[in-house]
Amino acid sequence: MDHAVVIGASMSGLLSAAALHRLFARVTVLDRDTLPAADAHRRGVAQSRHAHGLLAKGREVMDELLPGITAELVAQGAISGDLQRHARHVHGGLRHARGDSGLNGLLVSRPLLEGQVRRRVTGLPGVRVLPNRIVTGLLSQAGRVTGVRLAGGEPIPADLVVDASGRGSRTPHWLGELGYQPPREDRVTIDLRYGTREFRRGRDHLDGDVVVVIAPTPGRPRGGVALALEDDRWIVTLAGYGESPPPDLPGFAEYAGTLPAPDLNHLVRTAEPIGEPRTYRNPAAIRRRYERLSRFPDGLLVTGDAVCAFNPFYGQGMSVAALEAKALLDLDLRPLPYFKRISQIVDTPWEITVGADLRMPGVEGGPSAKTRMVQAYLDRFHAAAVHDPELVRRFLRVTNLYDAPPSLMSPGALLRVLRSGGQRAVPVPA
Repeated sequence: MDHAVVIGASMSGLLSAAALHRLFARVTVLDRDTLPAADAHRRGVAQSRHAHGLLAKGREVMDELLPGITAELVAQGAISGDLQRHARHVHGGLRHARGDSGLNGLLVSRPLLEGQVRRRVTGLPGVRVLPNRIVTGLLSQAGRVTGVRLAGGEPIPADLVVDASGRGSRTPHWLGELGYQPPREDRVTIDLRYGTREFRRGRDHLDGDVVVVIAPTPGRPRGGVALALEDDRWIVTLAGYGESPPPDLPGFAEYAGTLPAPDLNHLVRTAEPIGEPRTYRNPAAIRRRYERLSRFPDGLLVTGDAVCAFNPFYGQGMSVAALEAKALLDLDLRPLPYFKRISQIVDTPWEITVGADLRMPGVEGGPSAKTRMVQAYLDRFHAAAVHDPELVRRFLRVTNLYDAPPSLMSPGALLRVLRSGGQRAVPVPA
């Protein structure tokens, strides 16, 4: 095959290009932004100033697509380590036990991560990353997409077009123009609002731990994360359903004090702030059901947030994008089989995040009877995980996309939950 075009040079588009260069003689990535020469925030990634999670599975797949990239990022200051040993996880208002998960995570800012991925992808044989290119439509012939049209009318022919343009994807509209039915859209209105501040990191902060994750609960629908970053920084993101953390430092610290655990409040009050506060709002989690279509033009695929934009608090997006990029290595790139493959990738994180969101007050829809039953079990699971590092390891394998959620209800897990005396667990003091 000769030429593939990727729409969008964010993480999803760049990783798609890294996969496609193994199959196509030429790969062209088009982005509407002016791409920074150095590692910097850019307009097209409005959420880049907030905490970004790279799950262990996502890091592993990135290393498969771009061998050695983890080592390159660590050499530039990114932090690698076990996701359980040096991390504080609070779920259901309860602090999980420490242990060794065997899962290696990577803590890195979005500008450094995207910048290094872009440098690697740009250096691949036959790959071009072109900024300031706005795609306004598709070229087609006899039921097949044959390229894209740029603003100003310039055509770019292609054997395959991959839309990695994010949640604002125009593919549903373009399908209508070509006489195809757009996909059904599942939408969960979450109105998640979050704020972020950065701080200088001292080696004594949090007794040397590098991750704090405090998940919201129905009784306290607020959460937060702190991640250690390159250049001796902390990035702290606080989030609420239907409400925003105050941007000023006293208000930010006070908001952190209302979370189900005191760790972030202590960090924010004792660390030196740097930079300006940032805010962001995510109105809804959206999943476009391309896998349920019966007709779709050949020569066109969709990936990343253009297929499913998750609640960003749970940090699934970049890792799912990596897994979907790997799915492009399958020799069968017909659209409907491809969408079936990636729907299996999306199912687990969608189930995890939507199940959690539907428990929160103000989120439309409410949990089903099945979801309520599962969440009741998970409440017991989290209580048992206070005492049992093995249960925490199993939970992290699910949230890091190695295992499916039903594995938490395997006979072995059920037995550990029943034997652990979870009823003895008490909430973390606030």
